[in-house]
Amino acid sequence: MYPKTGCLGTFHRGRTIKARAAAVGLGGLILMLALAIFLLAQFPTDAEQVGRVYRIGVFHVGLDHVPPSLEPLQRELKALGYEEGKNIRLDWRNLPDEESAREVAREFVRNRVDLIVAFENHTIRAAQAATSEIPVVFVHATDPVEAGFAKSMAHPGGNLTGFAGVGDIPAKWMELFKEVVPGLRRVLVLFNPRDPTAPRYLGEYRKAATILKLKLVEREVSNQADIERVFASLKRGEVDGVIHGSSDVRTRFSSLLTGLALDHGLPYQAHRKEWVDQGALFSYSPDLASVGVLAARHIDRIFKGAKPADLPVEELSQYKLIINLKTAKALGLTIPQSVLIRTDQVIE
Repeated sequence: MYPKTGCLGTFHRGRTIKARAAAVGLGGLILMLALAIFLLAQFPTDAEQVGRVYRIGVFHVGLDHVPPSLEPLQRELKALGYEEGKNIRLDWRNLPDEESAREVAREFVRNRVDLIVAFENHTIRAAQAATSEIPVVFVHATDPVEAGFAKSMAHPGGNLTGFAGVGDIPAKWMELFKEVVPGLRRVLVLFNPRDPTAPRYLGEYRKAATILKLKLVEREVSNQADIERVFASLKRGEVDGVIHGSSDVRTRFSSLLTGLALDHGLPYQAHRKEWVDQGALFSYSPDLASVGVLAARHIDRIFKGAKPADLPVEELSQYKLIINLKTAKALGLTIPQSVLIRTDQVIE
C-alpha cells in the first residue's frame, strides 16, 4: 500500500505537469497569434489592396482627337496589373473647352477619385484649381514651372507631377518653317489672347521673324467660327503659311487648321505626327505617344505609396522632323534636299 500522501502527491504532481503543458501550449498559441498580428501590421498596404478598385479621372480638351498617349497609358497600366473593371476604373472625358474641364475636375473631386490624369494645360489648370490633395499626373504640359504646376522640375512640391513637352519651341518651329518652305515670307499666326501661353509664343515668333526677315500676320481667335472667318477673309497671296500662336489653338483646332490650310493652298506647321498624317506639311516634336507608358509607371508608383511632390517632372528631349511630301506636291512645294536628309520620317 502506498501512503495516501504519496498517492496524493503523485496525483498533484501529474496534474501540475499537465496543467503546465496546457499553459505552455496556450501561451505558444497566443504568442503565435500575436506574432501574426504584428507581421500583418507591418504590411498594411498589401492587406488593404485585396479587392481594391482604383478610380482614375482622365480628361482632355479637344473634341477632334484623343491624345496619342492615352492608348499607350492604358496598355501599360494593364501590363502593370491594373485591369479595367477588375481593380481599376478609368473615367475618360474628352471636352470642348476649359470651362467644361473645370466642371469635370470638380466632379472628379466630388466622386473622390484616387488619382487624376490631366492631358495638356487646359485640364492641368482645372485639376490644380479643383484639388490640392488628390494626386494629379499631368501629360504634355507646356513649361510646368512657368505655368505654376510645379515648384521645380526636380521637386514639384505639391500634388501634381508628370511630363512636360509637346515640342513646345516656337522659335525653332519658325526657323524650320523657313527651311522647309524657302519661299516663306508672310506667316499667319492664330492665337487665343486669353491663353497664358500666347505672350511667350508671340514673343518668340516675333524675335525669330525679325532674324528670318518674315512678316507675321497675327489674328486673335477663340473658337471655330473665328478661325473660319479669318481664313475666309484672306486675300490671295496675303500669307504663305499658317502656324498656331498659343497652346489653346494648337490643342483644340489642329484638325480644323489642317483642313482649312489645305483648302486655301497653304502649308500648315503642326505640332505632332498625327496631323502630318492628315495633311499638315510637317511637324517637329517628341514622340508624344511614348509618354503614356511613362505616365502609367508614375501612376503605379503613386498607388504604391510614392508622393507626387517627390516624383520629378520629366521632359522629352528627342525630337523628330516629319514631312508630308504628298502635301508638299499638292501645294506645289519642293522640299530642299538639305532638309530631307535631316528628316526622320517622310510621308508619301
